[in-house]
Amino acid sequence: MKRLLIRADDLGYSEGVNYGIAKTVIDGLVRSVGVMPNMPTAAHGLELLKGQNVCYGQHTNICVGKPLSDPKLIPSLCQENGEFQPSMAYREAAQRKEDFVVLDEVVLEIEAQYQRFRELTEQEPSYFEGHAVASTNFFKGLEIVAKRHGLPYLAMSMDGSPVMFRSTSIYAYMPKDFKTYTEDPFTAVQDAVENAHEDACDMMVFHPGYIDAFLLKTSSMTIPRVKEAEMLCKSTVGDWLGQQDIKLVTYDDLD
Repeated sequence: MKRLLIRADDLGYSEGVNYGIAKTVIDGLVRSVGVMPNMPTAAHGLELLKGQNVCYGQHTNICVGKPLSDPKLIPSLCQENGEFQPSMAYREAAQRKEDFVVLDEVVLEIEAQYQRFRELTEQEPSYFEGHAVASTNFFKGLEIVAKRHGLPYLAMSMDGSPVMFRSTSIYAYMPKDFKTYTEDPFTAVQDAVENAHEDACDMMVFHPGYIDAFLLKTSSMTIPRVKEAEMLCKSTVGDWLGQQDIKLVTYDDLD
């Protein structure tokens, strides 16, 4: 039977995002959740999910909010106000084919977020990866910290090819038509299931959440989060998946 892993990212981004993710776990299809350890509302999100059967991973973040390290020790990652450089800065640098992230500095912050993850969850991350920014040194830093602590690192594929997680090949699904996807995210689920791979695991990463002031101020991704939250909780979607030749799994299920 083919396997599908449905993940929700950004627990801790804001209270509104936390409530949306909690809804998709308690009433929906999500069983794997990425935690942003540096964010002030990470503890709030975990409290909402207390007692739920959830596979938690570290969704390392270097582009929203404040770092856990002293900003003076990681100047390449921070603005003058002590907060992280925004996503826009990484995109603009990538267009110039530059990487302003200093490897030693980002390793320091990744390590701090790993230690905070352990404090918050009282467990090791079931998977270890990063909030998408265009920085080669960021991903090198993630590999370094993962190797240091023996963590299950989940690399990001930039070309659609599979990545190895432990001994399992994972294909990260990307919508073929983002306009159709944003209007009805269920179309992506249908497409992912129809094109699922044998002897591998297909992964869908969602960003469910509800809109609040912090999200409006800091992110361009707003309405799609609400639509994803609604779709992932629909009984018709769960019923449809139950009729397919596919098994829903978490990272803990992968060898």
